[in-house]
Amino acid sequence: MKKQKPSEPFLRWFRNSAPYINAFRDRTFVILFGGEVLQDGQFPSLAADIALLNSLGVRLVLVHGARPQIEERLTLRNAAIRYENNLRVTDDDALVCVKEAVGSVRVEIEALLSMGVVNSPMHGARIRVISGNFVTAQPLGIVNGVDYCHTGHVRKVDVSGIRAQLEGKGIVLLSPIAYSPTGEAFNLSAEEVATAAAIGLQADKLICMVDSRGVTDRRKRLLRELTTEQLEAMLAGKHSLSDEIIGTLGRVLEACSKGVRRTHLIDRREDGAILSELFTRDGVGTLVTNDLFEGTRQARVDDVGGLLELLAPLETDGVLVRRSREQLELEIDKFTVMERDGMVIACAALYPFLDEKLAELACLVVHADYQGQGRGDVLLEFVERRAKQLGLKKLFVLTTQTAHWFRERGFKSAEMKDLPVKKRMLYNYRRNSKVFVKQLDK
Repeated sequence: MKKQKPSEPFLRWFRNSAPYINAFRDRTFVILFGGEVLQDGQFPSLAADIALLNSLGVRLVLVHGARPQIEERLTLRNAAIRYENNLRVTDDDALVCVKEAVGSVRVEIEALLSMGVVNSPMHGARIRVISGNFVTAQPLGIVNGVDYCHTGHVRKVDVSGIRAQLEGKGIVLLSPIAYSPTGEAFNLSAEEVATAAAIGLQADKLICMVDSRGVTDRRKRLLRELTTEQLEAMLAGKHSLSDEIIGTLGRVLEACSKGVRRTHLIDRREDGAILSELFTRDGVGTLVTNDLFEGTRQARVDDVGGLLELLAPLETDGVLVRRSREQLELEIDKFTVMERDGMVIACAALYPFLDEKLAELACLVVHADYQGQGRGDVLLEFVERRAKQLGLKKLFVLTTQTAHWFRERGFKSAEMKDLPVKKRMLYNYRRNSKVFVKQLDK
């Protein structure tokens, strides 16, 4: 057995991360983290990861909280700590503590992001951090008889101002305090600030650093992917969730429903979690999207390399007929692909025979790491919908080893005579493929 070199795991990871590096360049990510990250001494390593993302061309908006720092100042003043519906009631004493804590946290973040010590991860980063009055606030007022005093909510986000800073390669830092048009200061929820910013910017990702691995099922197993519908059902049901994570998940649903493509929940206690989540195929947290698997689309010529890699194992085993790069390039308009962060993980091809109102479904393949999770059904539904749009009445497949999968999805055994004439002429008798046909519903 060949001995693995110490560098091989790193080389494999680094090479596999290349598609993500390319896909994330010039994308906008909003990263939310609480004051606990600074209180527990975790921010220096997070700052190094942020510097790395910035150097790779990711446009970053950071939103910080300051709850433990505020609590500490209130305790020192012997002031009341009061919450209603998981929102702080910010009276005059609390507002003083909010201003002190938020200001202190913001300065500490800016200082750590400005480090450039030799032999440190931040050496040579030269990060420009921009903070300011990008958020306009208004008072929450009196809700159900509770006067929230100086607690407010987001009225408006200066999207154009933030984008101007991002285009200049700066990192924008937003704090959980903002001002009204009359100059009053209001204490805001960091989750609301991050959500409003992500929606306004139509960010590619909202990344929430939480005090858990992500969302887990009843057996405490991590749920790596959830649709908004699944998450909504979970929140409406009797699933055991803390009040804090319920509030965050509510913001996640809001962000996804208003245009944010993907939201990630990752454990803030795990060193390097943000890199593991973004630069590995399965990540380490929970991904929430609008669709089960975003990225199902018409294939393009630049997908050919990914298709060749996906199809190669099945072609080697004789499950699929071998296709050359040239053939794939010529037939690329026939293919539908499913991608995950820029990587082709599934595909299917549709070859229409318009005169006979028939189409062949071919090359329905899901990467081995992603099988058994419904992706094949999503692709089949996508292809069937496309066939109907072309006015076709039936789909047929030729298969040697997956007959039962197609039969379970409504395909019926058929004869050679049921195929279009051109397909009959090309039939490979050595493969002896079985024929199955499915009637498409109107």
